[in-house]
Amino acid sequence: MSEREQYARQADAWTERAYADARTYLAHRADLVVSLGPRLEPGDEVLDLACGDGGLGELLLERGLRYRGVDSTPEMAAEARVRLGDRTPVDVGDLNDYVPPAPVASTTVFRAIYYARDRRAFFRQVAAYTQKKLVFDLNPRQYRIDDVLADLRVAGLGRIELRPFFVPQTVALPRPLVGLATALERTGPLARLALRARFTYLVAASR
Repeated sequence: MSEREQYARQADAWTERAYADARTYLAHRADLVVSLGPRLEPGDEVLDLACGDGGLGELLLERGLRYRGVDSTPEMAAEARVRLGDRTPVDVGDLNDYVPPAPVASTTVFRAIYYARDRRAFFRQVAAYTQKKLVFDLNPRQYRIDDVLADLRVAGLGRIELRPFFVPQTVALPRPLVGLATALERTGPLARLALRARFTYLVAASR
């Protein structure tokens, strides 16, 4: 079975099955989409590439942002339309080729940056239609951070902020431990040490 077929078969309730505590996880992600790098303001539009079933879209809409989802799997896009209703457009498209009908304030790419066929070319394309910032997650054990930062700078996105993201995807933490995890994200050397074993960075890149 191809990866595309797997995603098609898993599209129903993807968010609820992919995250142990979807709301807590995605709320923290949404807060960082707003605050990391240049701050997004109510009314700003976020283009979410590889949006899946639009789970993040719900949290961004709650924060007063506009949202446009894009996914290459038609079944995922269909589920996103069901989840989000008529509040926002959702398109079918490949993140390597998709260009929105008008510039957006921010572009996000989560759990999908490895789908970029040519990362440097992808960053250039995103920079051309993104006015404030690109936000994506990055596994430092999968990619050399310096290589990714160099590609961003070549694309004109030279202002870069990295933030560890320690809320787990597959474990639901009690609320006090969620607070501890987010506090640990700001511990500098200790956070970087934890990233050697697991977890990811969130990266915000802007001009």
